[in-house]
Amino acid sequence: MKIGMGSDHGGYELKEFIKEYLETKQHEVVDYGTYSTESVDYPEYGEKVANAVADKEVEVGIIMCGTGLGISMAASKVNGIRAAVVSEEYSARMAMVHNNANILAMGGRVVGKDLAKSIVDAYLNAEFEGGRHQKRIDKIMKIENK
Repeated sequence: MKIGMGSDHGGYELKEFIKEYLETKQHEVVDYGTYSTESVDYPEYGEKVANAVADKEVEVGIIMCGTGLGISMAASKVNGIRAAVVSEEYSARMAMVHNNANILAMGGRVVGKDLAKSIVDAYLNAEFEGGRHQKRIDKIMKIENK
C-alpha cells in the first residue's frame, strides 16, 4: 500500500518510527515532512498529506502532531478527507470499518511506539463495510459540499 505521512515537530519522532515500521511491512511511504524536531506549524503538514490523499497520489495518510488533534483538524478541511484522531486500536479499526477514514491521526505526545504500531495495524487491516455506513458517509460529504 502507498501511504502518505506527515507530522509537525511534536509528532516527528513517532512519524519516523512508524515510517520505518511500515517499510519493514513492505508498504511504500511518501514522507511529506517535517524532517526534524525544529518547531513548525502542523496545518502545513496536515494539508500536504490531505491533498496527496484527495489527489490519489497515496491510498491513505497517517499524520501526527503533539496530540493528533490540530493536524487532523487541518487535514479534514480538505475536500474529501475524513481524518480520524485515535489513541487506541478499537477506534482505529472503527475509523475504517464504519467511517471509511482516509487519514489516521495520532499524538506523538499521547501514544507510545508499541501502541502506535498496533493502532496502525488495526487501521490498515480493516476494511470499510459500506452498506448503511455509506449512507452516513454520503451525509458527511453533503455537509462538506454546502
